[in-house]
Amino acid sequence: MAHRAVVTGGAGFLGSHLCERLLDEGFEVICLDNFLTGRPDNVAQLIERDGFRLVRCDVSDFIHVPGPVDAVLHFASPASPVDYLQLPIHTLKVGSVGTLHALGLARDKGARFVLASTSEVYGDPLEHPQREEYWGNVNPVGPRGVYDEAKRFAEALTVAYRATHGLDTAIVRIFNTFGPRLRPNDGRAIPTFIRQALRGEPLTVAGDGSQTRSICYVDDMVTGIVSMLHSTHAGPLNLGNPHELSVLALARWILELVGSASDIEFVSRPEDDPRIRQPDISQAQRLLGWEPKITVEDGLRRTIAWFRDHPELV
Repeated sequence: MAHRAVVTGGAGFLGSHLCERLLDEGFEVICLDNFLTGRPDNVAQLIERDGFRLVRCDVSDFIHVPGPVDAVLHFASPASPVDYLQLPIHTLKVGSVGTLHALGLARDKGARFVLASTSEVYGDPLEHPQREEYWGNVNPVGPRGVYDEAKRFAEALTVAYRATHGLDTAIVRIFNTFGPRLRPNDGRAIPTFIRQALRGEPLTVAGDGSQTRSICYVDDMVTGIVSMLHSTHAGPLNLGNPHELSVLALARWILELVGSASDIEFVSRPEDDPRIRQPDISQAQRLLGWEPKITVEDGLRRTIAWFRDHPELV
């Protein structure tokens, strides 16, 4: 009998890639999404595959899945600044009540639970690179606090369920991930820069562009998540690409790869925008034997090609 996995937020960018990989591994996959930020098109190619089921629901309201479940992967949440700044209460609810429901499902089914946490739990870090032992530097009442604190609460709740109920849990802290199916208007740097470059518009770089990011191609990220699922480790575990670069360098790189003559325009930097971001992945390397394999340039080329193939989105 095939293993069955529930993926909340499975029609989102990362969730849809995760659903696809689990199907490839022989899982039956129940994808739960309310399409607030996810898109049905992201999983359209999976609908006809054996073992895939798409259910529209808001995990903050309820989760009901009949039959056995072996894994619950909780990936439901607005994940870009544009989304969680427009949906602050929903973001907090899906991180709290939604996580409670997902944990309850895992407990009821005796399933392994994997929480998609984020590098944003480190806030604007005072430690560099960021290790899992670092507690972070988060402003709970700033505009980004709704996302940062939702994920920090989700981590605490996951740990509490493990300690209180003996639930088999895992926490992955996901650093900036990119690839096909990113929404061009979600406010994140890579889809914004690619969209602007393809349109011949100026690339809008926040501040002076010296703030850094470490970006990981989605295929590598999914490999890390699935490796964590198949392990016995609880985490939290950083997953990301330690190749750090400035936002300005990223913009210039995308201009070069697109072959665009667009200018770069500097705009005001958002409040509480992290100055630096780089994962220490030594634990993932040691415990999972995992590290990114796809170079940033190769990943950017693949992502740009996908945007070119979907001009209706640009």
